[in-house]
Amino acid sequence: MKLIKYISVLFIATFFTLQVSGQDATGSISQEDLSVAENQFLPQDDVIQYEEEPGLAGMASSAYRNQDFKRSIELYEEAVSLGLKENKISSQLYYNLGNAYFRDNQLGKAILNYERALLLDPGDGDIRHNLRFANNRIVDRIATSGNLFLINWFNSVRNLFSSNVWATIAIVLFILFLLSIAVYLFVRILWARKTAFYSGIVLFIFMIIANTFSFSQKKERLRGDSGIVMVGAAAVNASPDLNSNQLFELHEGTKVKIRNSDGNWYEVEIANGSVGWTFEENIEII
Repeated sequence: MKLIKYISVLFIATFFTLQVSGQDATGSISQEDLSVAENQFLPQDDVIQYEEEPGLAGMASSAYRNQDFKRSIELYEEAVSLGLKENKISSQLYYNLGNAYFRDNQLGKAILNYERALLLDPGDGDIRHNLRFANNRIVDRIATSGNLFLINWFNSVRNLFSSNVWATIAIVLFILFLLSIAVYLFVRILWARKTAFYSGIVLFIFMIIANTFSFSQKKERLRGDSGIVMVGAAAVNASPDLNSNQLFELHEGTKVKIRNSDGNWYEVEIANGSVGWTFEENIEII
């Protein structure tokens, strides 16, 4: 029975280690990406592998490396469309498509695809690095309104892993929770029952947290209430009317939250809390 105790302790320690290592990965940059500023972004390795067996992703990667970025964009867009039809889209495809758009000086589309990649894999440090780099090219410099500490903490921990990874962690925790219940009910050794009881409480709490993170990420991905400005300059008016007062102007690559729609107008909110209306054609939903 000592083995059960040791397994429980080891699991809890491993869980915290995963959180720490995931946090480090989010902020790390591979040696390849250290050259981002000089040699704009190389495709990720798990897409490059298709070069040995030619396919859309492999041909797109090859075109990218030959600096034929427009051809690379066409092929990656086709690969993304095919992936969406087959429900097999990956964050790496969006990431590489964003790289191709960036190299082709299409900032809005680059940021759009980085954001889509990040929704699928929020813990990927390469995606976050390239998105930050692209955001530095945006004309608009909007101060972000402050959030509560708990909200920031929740989001930072949640984004260590994707929704699928959190769901897997929740399943593992549930299995271990059931094991703790079995030990508590059927083992008559006092210290084993105590260990199973307290371990079960800890495992249950972590299971609820993991499920909450998973559902929260999935909800954010399906909500579709964020967009990117895709035009050089987008006028934002006080109401969905061309004759209304222009409140401010947004530029290509700026991220907005879509609050409402009226005909061919979107009501958008920017990071500092300002709200206004702009044409639907100016925004593309992430």
